[in-house]
Amino acid sequence: MNTVLDVVAAVLILLGSLLALTAAIGIVRFADTLSRMHAATKPQVVGLVLVLIGAVIRLRGSVDIWMLILVGLFTLLTAPVIAHMVGRVAYREQRGQDGLLMINELDED
Repeated sequence: MNTVLDVVAAVLILLGSLLALTAAIGIVRFADTLSRMHAATKPQVVGLVLVLIGAVIRLRGSVDIWMLILVGLFTLLTAPVIAHMVGRVAYREQRGQDGLLMINELDED
């Protein structure tokens, strides 16, 4: 049973690391801030949660599990707020580029 749990933990850690790697590549490769914001939030957070779940499985029975759970919880709570604030600032700063957005719902009439 321990071997199966160790393999599951290793797979989750590897999948989370791959998602974090794709997020990092997306941040470097995408052209504008709004596109980079997507890569910085969604795959990065899911990758971190997968790594944390793998670490919790691997550290079963340790007191450090609660710290990992808190890290995951705070990441899930703060990532949408940070992405929203970055998106608002990017919108304000890139207003001169009219062709950037197809539909502009924040435009003042």
